[in-house]
Formats: sequence, structure tokens, C-alpha cells
Amino acid sequence: MRDGGVELAPYAAHAAASRGRRHPEPPPAYRTEFQRDRDRVIHSTAFRRLVYKTQVFVNYEGDLYRTRLTHSLEVAQIARTVARALSLNEDLVEAISLAHDLGHTPFGHAGQDALNDCMRDFGGFEHNLQSLRVVDELEERYPSFRGLNLTFETREGILKHCSLKHARELGDVGKRFLERSQPGLEAQLANIADEIAYNNHDVDDGLRSGLITLEQLATLPFFAAVLRAVERAYPDIKPGRLGAEAVRRMIGELVTDLLQTSAAAIAKASLSDIDAVRAAPEPLIRFSAPMQETQLALKGFLRDSLYSHPRVRRMTQQAQETVRRLFDALSADYGRMPDEHAERARAAAERGDAAAAARVVADYIAGMTDRFALQTRDTLRAEK
Repeated sequence: MRDGGVELAPYAAHAAASRGRRHPEPPPAYRTEFQRDRDRVIHSTAFRRLVYKTQVFVNYEGDLYRTRLTHSLEVAQIARTVARALSLNEDLVEAISLAHDLGHTPFGHAGQDALNDCMRDFGGFEHNLQSLRVVDELEERYPSFRGLNLTFETREGILKHCSLKHARELGDVGKRFLERSQPGLEAQLANIADEIAYNNHDVDDGLRSGLITLEQLATLPFFAAVLRAVERAYPDIKPGRLGAEAVRRMIGELVTDLLQTSAAAIAKASLSDIDAVRAAPEPLIRFSAPMQETQLALKGFLRDSLYSHPRVRRMTQQAQETVRRLFDALSADYGRMPDEHAERARAAAERGDAAAAARVVADYIAGMTDRFALQTRDTLRAEK
């Protein structure tokens, strides 16, 4: 079956058969519906801000570390490679990959955890839900609707996980969590491509920073085997290139395993269309059991050796303190926010909806880049 001039598997997501947008629009003249989604994401304000949002290292730590923007591009690259090999929809996985972190706070997971703590009495904060909120409500570019008005399939892929409480509030895109059904294969793929990208590129950035070493990584059997293979092929290789080549090969082996395991699972399931994908008892895009164990071991190593490193913990503590100060100061005086945010917060407060007022403050903080959050914090300090 062809879609946008490309031959796709019958169980792939086909743009012409999309479940549509929240607000009806005329079809695009020269693009598929999923290409339009991708382009809207790329032109969004939230996407541009990702260039100054933390992946692991805060922006001022150096110019060569990953940011949320470069991470999103790397996720898209991995996802598109696998999608093409499996005859899935490349345009859709690209749109999901580029949009999946649009709702992330400044300062990475440290910022998210702090904002979630601030919002604990008002429904909490989770960047995955916030990414959907950005594309559904917060982007303001189009006169006919709020948000980006993306297709159901892209929105489904953005919402990787969701509590039952939130699922009931999200309508069509939350329905699968209530029914325990699967998302499309493209959504499954973007989720795992995200995992491959951040694990391995955090290794690369950790090596570059000097916070982790090749000797430490060699305690992981999988990584040790890759290192030995690189050293055999290039006996005189310098440590910097050794680490980079090892990470490259790790990604290659993960992608190969993902492709082979997923292709076998798809063939065994005898899928006729995307509805059969949704009815499957478990995700079909997956690693083999040994490779999944390898991924879990790498995650554990990064948690213990990189994310818990004293230097990263100091950054984390400073970031969380900044987010809490911002939330407290802006909640105490809505006038410190831009007029449109201040007006919405005041209106919510005046009608007695404290949760809605707090959500406006959280939206504003979540949209900040690292450097703007720091500048705002310093401005608020100077006003005292």
C-alpha cells in the first residue's frame, strides 16, 4: 500500500486513513497529513526553545553537550531508520520524535521533579502530558484553533504513558489506556528510539565531561565486548575516538536487535491492518530479552555513576531550587508574568480555581529555557 508516494506495510499508519484532527481542516496540497504535523512541530515556538533546554548538562556547562533539541533530532534519526526498514510511516515517527519533549521543563528531569513537587496539590506535573498540552492548547500560531491541531496519530505517539485519571480527561487519545490497547507501531517505535538515544548519548556526554570513564563502562559486559572489538580493529585509537566508536556500535547493535526482534514479532502476529496492531496483547516493537536486560543494566549504570555524580547532583539541586523559587514568586504575584499569563491566572483565582491558576504558572515555567529561567530568578532576586 502506498502513502505519500512511499510503499508502506498494511499495518503501518497511513496518512490518508488518519483518524483526523480535533478541528477539521482542508487536506494539505503537497504534503501528507503527517508531514504537515512534522512541519508544524518544527515551526513551533516550543521546538525552538528546546535548543536551550537541558538534557543532562545545563546549557552553560558547555556547547558540545546534548540539548533537548539535539536529542529530539537524534531520536528522529533512529526512529526513521527503523521505520523505513520495517515499512512503517517515516513521516509519522519523525513528527512524534520531534514533538515528544516539547513540554519538558528547563533543567531536564530535575526541573520536572521540582515543578511536580510544586504542583502536588494541583494535579502534579509530568512532561509527557505537558507535551500534549503544548500541541493541543499552549502554542498560539493559528487563528482558527489553539495549539497545533495535530493528527490523532501524532498526539497518540506523544502521549507515551498516562494515569487512568488523566486518560479519562483526554478523550480519544486517552482511550487506549482505559481499554488496555496498544498504540500504532510508529508510536511504539518512537518510544524505544527515545530510550536508545538518551541512554547512549548520555554515555557519550558523560565521557566527554569526564564524569564517567571507559574503565567504569567496561564493567558492563556488553560495553566491554564492544570496547574490545573496537580496540582489536584500531589498536592505536585515542580514548576520545574509542568512546565515540563504542557508542556508535552500541547504537548499531541495539537498532539491529530491535529490527530483528520486532520484524519477527510482527510476522508472528500476522497483522492485517493497524487495528490488529492496536488489538495485540503486547507491544510488537521491542528488544529481545537479552538486549532488554542490557538496556536496563546501562540505565542502572547511568543512574548510579552519572546522574548521581556530585557535580550533576549540584546542578540538580540548583535547578530544583530555581524552579521552586520561580513558582513561589510567580504564584505570589501573577503580575511578574507576561500579561496573557497573568490575566489567565488572575481570572482562575478570582473564580476560586486555585488549580487552574497554579497550572498557568506551571505552563509559564515549563516553557522557559534554562537561561531564561536563571535570568528570571536573578531579576526576581534583584527586585527584593
